[in-house]
Amino acid sequence: MALPSCAHAQETSSSLTAVAELPDAPQPSASLLATGTPLPGYGEYSSSADLAWPSELTLFPDLAQAVPSAQGASQGGQRPKPSSADLPVDADGVPIPLDRRQPKRILGFMPNFRSVSSGATPHPPGWKYNFTVATHQATDYSSFIFLGLTSLTGEAMNVHPVLGKGADGFYAYVWRGLLDKTDGNYLSGWLLPSLIHEDTRFYALGNGHNIVIRALYVISRQAVTRTYGGRQTPNIAVLGGKVLTQVVSRTYYPTGATSFSVLATKFGYACMRDVGFTSIREFYPDSAAHFVRKHREKLARKAVRDAATAP
Repeated sequence: MALPSCAHAQETSSSLTAVAELPDAPQPSASLLATGTPLPGYGEYSSSADLAWPSELTLFPDLAQAVPSAQGASQGGQRPKPSSADLPVDADGVPIPLDRRQPKRILGFMPNFRSVSSGATPHPPGWKYNFTVATHQATDYSSFIFLGLTSLTGEAMNVHPVLGKGADGFYAYVWRGLLDKTDGNYLSGWLLPSLIHEDTRFYALGNGHNIVIRALYVISRQAVTRTYGGRQTPNIAVLGGKVLTQVVSRTYYPTGATSFSVLATKFGYACMRDVGFTSIREFYPDSAAHFVRKHREKLARKAVRDAATAP
């Protein structure tokens, strides 16, 4: 009686794999799943590991386009190889593991256009490319949601009393905040980097280092960046862009909101926001990959248990 049950479990596990499989995904066996042994490739996230479950696409939404075509080909009996159009690849054309991938959007919402996956060959920076990325960042829908939230918070906390309260005050915060955001994006992301040839994109240090080193690296990115040639250099473009943004803002903020202390405070908050978001970009890939691995193992083991107890 035990033998048919084992065969039934293996058959069900194979069916599950056929439906959810993506290019080059390893085949987990029922014995490994039942004993709790880590799945090859899933636990280590080799280049063959990829996404399979809908909830995982929330963590790596830019790969959602690759899933339907890959699943269809898998069901047809073929296992296509990922291409650069589907997955980020390294210089050798090998797909980058999940724990080193930088998605275009974090959790499907936060824009992450200025990050480079570890090991990937980045697009050459330049006037046109920098302008395109800055425009994406400035006009992304999430930026306007964030603008609305910060404007509402600023008005509620009466950050700039001279701007007023109520609907009129909220409007005063919104349009000035929009100009601040746009100025900052184009000055720090396009004009200054293009003029002085600084590559201000974020290159994650990765999980080969301890948390303290990675945290210090994140903070250091406010002061240090790369040149077009890859050499480390003072981050003049980003810091200078933040300073120029505050200088330009004096032309559209009323006198009571343009003192040195107020502008210095806004500059400090801008730096703190960058450090916070950069921290997310540094630690997100390996955190998301860990969740994906655990999620897959849990679902696969549940399928085997259900198959073993089925009549």
